[in-house]
Amino acid sequence: MSRHSGLQRDVLALYRRALRMVNSKPPAAQPKFRLFVRYSFKTQANAISPRDISAIEHLLRRGKRQIEMYEDPNVRDCWVSREMVEWGERNNGRKEEQHRTTSTA
Repeated sequence: MSRHSGLQRDVLALYRRALRMVNSKPPAAQPKFRLFVRYSFKTQANAISPRDISAIEHLLRRGKRQIEMYEDPNVRDCWVSREMVEWGERNNGRKEEQHRTTSTA
């Protein structure tokens, strides 16, 4: 089992919190919220260096504020862009494909 730095644990905790928030939304809106969360984390992770601590801390603070806003029970839906949908189609099921490839080998 690998050990994570404090910053890595904070990012993972924020991601888990975001996924719990998705599960609290109406079932019809959950796929859009899930796509929004996955896209946001992945694109932000690819946009900055893992060594840029101040940028990561900034994104953590911004992400916490954003999740607090979305955790409001009155927020029942979110908007996703065409870019997010296309990204989701390209990256959907990647784990299942890898699992099938390794289990059949």
